[in-house]
Amino acid sequence: MTFISNLSDTRLAWGLLFLSTLLLEAYALYTQHAMDLRPCIMCIYQRTAVFGIMFACLPVLVANNILTRLFAYAIWGISAIWGGLIAWEHYDLQTASNPFFATCEIVPNFPSWLPLHEWLPNLFAATGDCGDIDWVFMQMSMPQWMMVVFGIYSAIWFVVLAARLVTKRAI
Repeated sequence: MTFISNLSDTRLAWGLLFLSTLLLEAYALYTQHAMDLRPCIMCIYQRTAVFGIMFACLPVLVANNILTRLFAYAIWGISAIWGGLIAWEHYDLQTASNPFFATCEIVPNFPSWLPLHEWLPNLFAATGDCGDIDWVFMQMSMPQWMMVVFGIYSAIWFVVLAARLVTKRAI
């Protein structure tokens, strides 16, 4: 536990977390633009959650102190858990027994002060259908893989946070 607790003090650990999200986002853009797989609204929300984890790392990479780590832990946890819930909902939409009742929005529901789908449509515009299963790897669809990814991010977040609380009694 002490090793994990001490590791979370290092910029290397936060850099690896940042790099993992960067690779996920790069693959998402590759599937969208090179493989021509159109993202649905749920894909866009999951992408936003991955960006949340990515951007949570930035303050710690710039100035690693207790305030930036507190901020990063909060955003990382919220993004990982929220992303997992969205992935679960997306999977439910794809496996609904009656697909006529399994619908999703077309326009992302971003705040009016942050219309990401208008500012960066190549990243955040939803052009696909939530019910389509266009990509499968090892018999799992994209939402199933994203449930695994967000589950891993959530588990790592929980272990790191628990290690910090047990060994340091402070974040």
